[in-house]
Amino acid sequence: MRLRNLFSKFLLLCISLGIVGALAGTFAFVTAYPKLPPVNALTDYKPKLPLRIFSREGTLIGEFGREHREFISIDSVPDSLKNAIIAAEDEHFWNHHGIDFIGIGRAAIANVSARGVRQGASTITMQVARNFFLSSEKTFTRKFNEALLAIKIERNLTKNQILELYINQIYLGQRSYGFAAASKVYFGKPLTQASLAEISMLAGLPKAPSKYNPVVNLKRATQRQRYVLNRMNSLGLISDQELEQTKSTALKLSSARKNPSRNSEFFVEMVRQALTERYGDEAYTKGLNVHTTLSVKHQEAGFLALKKGLESHDKRQGYRGPLSSINLPSIVNDEWLEDALQDSNAYEDLRPAVVLNVTEQAIETYVKGTGPVTLSAEQTVYGSTDLITGSDVISPLKDGDLIYLQNLKKDQWALSQLPIAEGAIVSIDADNGAINALVGGYNFYRNKFNHVTQAKRQPGSSFKPFIYSAALERGFTPGTIIDDAPFEIHESQTGFEVWDPQNYDEEFAGPISLRYALAKSKNLVAIRILQAITPEYARNYLARFGFNPKHHPPYLTMALGAGSTTPLEMARGYAVFANGGYLIEPYFISHIEDIEGNLIFKTKLQRKRTTADQVLDTRNVFTMDSLLRNVIQNGTGIRAKSLGRKDLAGKTGTTNDNIDAWFAGFQRRIVAITWVGKDQPGPLGDKETGSKAALPIWIDYMKTALKGIPEDKPLARPEGIKSILIDPKTGLPNDKNGVVEYFYEENAPRTDSGALF
Repeated sequence: MRLRNLFSKFLLLCISLGIVGALAGTFAFVTAYPKLPPVNALTDYKPKLPLRIFSREGTLIGEFGREHREFISIDSVPDSLKNAIIAAEDEHFWNHHGIDFIGIGRAAIANVSARGVRQGASTITMQVARNFFLSSEKTFTRKFNEALLAIKIERNLTKNQILELYINQIYLGQRSYGFAAASKVYFGKPLTQASLAEISMLAGLPKAPSKYNPVVNLKRATQRQRYVLNRMNSLGLISDQELEQTKSTALKLSSARKNPSRNSEFFVEMVRQALTERYGDEAYTKGLNVHTTLSVKHQEAGFLALKKGLESHDKRQGYRGPLSSINLPSIVNDEWLEDALQDSNAYEDLRPAVVLNVTEQAIETYVKGTGPVTLSAEQTVYGSTDLITGSDVISPLKDGDLIYLQNLKKDQWALSQLPIAEGAIVSIDADNGAINALVGGYNFYRNKFNHVTQAKRQPGSSFKPFIYSAALERGFTPGTIIDDAPFEIHESQTGFEVWDPQNYDEEFAGPISLRYALAKSKNLVAIRILQAITPEYARNYLARFGFNPKHHPPYLTMALGAGSTTPLEMARGYAVFANGGYLIEPYFISHIEDIEGNLIFKTKLQRKRTTADQVLDTRNVFTMDSLLRNVIQNGTGIRAKSLGRKDLAGKTGTTNDNIDAWFAGFQRRIVAITWVGKDQPGPLGDKETGSKAALPIWIDYMKTALKGIPEDKPLARPEGIKSILIDPKTGLPNDKNGVVEYFYEENAPRTDSGALF
């Protein structure tokens, strides 16, 4: 009897608590439901279309916006995607009214069994409510409002409308919103053309886009894809045969390697900044289509050339050792290793890895997103076993070291590291200033500083042609003899202290011609020339090439490029030599269209050229072209002869202690500038000159850029230029054994004496 009374009291307590809970829930519902946001934003859904940026060929190279998406109607969505989403996210979607009580119960049981939160019970409708109206904070109030809003949405929209919103709104990684956008990002194709294997991969992304991103971690993404396929099979949405066939289908990702946008980030960011300055925040929502001057072919060539050049330089400096080290547990599995490498970024073909075991013959590693990789001694550095056995220079690698491996080819790896130096390459059309290619650094996501437009560095000897050009206007000629001999310069002429300048090779050639001095980049000759024409004259002359005189103090050190300039400014300056003497302004936007295809902006091309527009005399252009071609044929740029052309001209540049390395060069149509240096200025290494560090990058780029462009003949000799046979050792006419040299008529050498400075 007493037991029955206790049970009755307990039952009464439960009923009372239930009634109180129901009343509280009803009160909360009645109070909160009217305060929920209206759903007309869903019924009148108009996605904010992103800013799209295209190359000159019409290739999409960039996309920006608060919502990066491509809208697709529910009628166009493949049934296989609808089924995959429902199988992965909400199997009772067609039957519930916003809240899946069966799913809640199943998740609760699973979480209790796992002693932690392993499953959620958010329906597709609840996810739509959260994405449109609510935050992602994990609080009871937010979850309660989410559930109520899901009920309200279900009352006002059809299931197809809800699913359409979800398909277009959900974030899926790689800056893509919606499945239509994600299909193009990950697989390079419209959603309507995606296979079941691709669709099931996409359907696995909403749970955790960063974790299951196939570009970042294909292994995890494949595991998630198989979960989706198994769910589809268990729900009868695909057959056993379809399941096995799809699991064995190899996916071909539209990876960064094959996506032109991967190497255009610095350029695309320039365009984005220009558009936001012009249109403000509306630039991200108006659906603008921006057509640029960038060429996919040129950009790819520039990107690969700079990458190769910086990595080659880094290998010459030797291996610096592991990034850091972690403690490995006694038993490790792939999931633990992936978590350990989660915060380590991949850069193109450089992948983070952890050392698992080092033996006398090999190094066993685990590569993020790939799995186990074993390196032999030959695959370490320069085929050396030092990293296995150790040496006086470097300690051996050990278990737990975090390193980078480079994926050379399929299943071929080598120990590597991120380059310590940075670099830049820019190419412009010499006639109108259109930027063909622009790569502002090794990797945009490692360092967003654009070295093409922002890095003010000393140009070194690559600046000498502007001084030589000024000298031609003051009576110097290619045959003028100047003494290449040591001397000391007073502090009043240097601007800081007594200066004892040296040639790079610390050798002196004695009296030599101006042509020879430029070809061999003789510092002492350049200084003597600047002394003769005066730094003030040269500084004012620089404005002809677009340089700001403020950045080039009027001291004799200007002759060696001691001022500061950017690669883009150098490209503009060298274009004057290439295009016949006209100063052009580099530009990168061709025209802009609105969402309807209407033209709303077009860049005005450079004015039709007349003699009034010319900043450099045709005689100066002709002579400098001859001198700069000679730098490649017989001087410090001789490596460029490997291109097999005679219409190339340019100049190497190296600053004190090999801190900056440059090559500035051109063919009549294309001007390209390459630079290598460290963000915190410091030596690049022994003999890392412009010829060794920067010129190979220029050559690799020009191999591609010049394909299909016929070789130009030498410039026609303009009026006012005389060609005379002279003795290059004396600068005097020599009809019997002389070489052809060019002179302004008024500066042609006399027959009785030469000019010595």
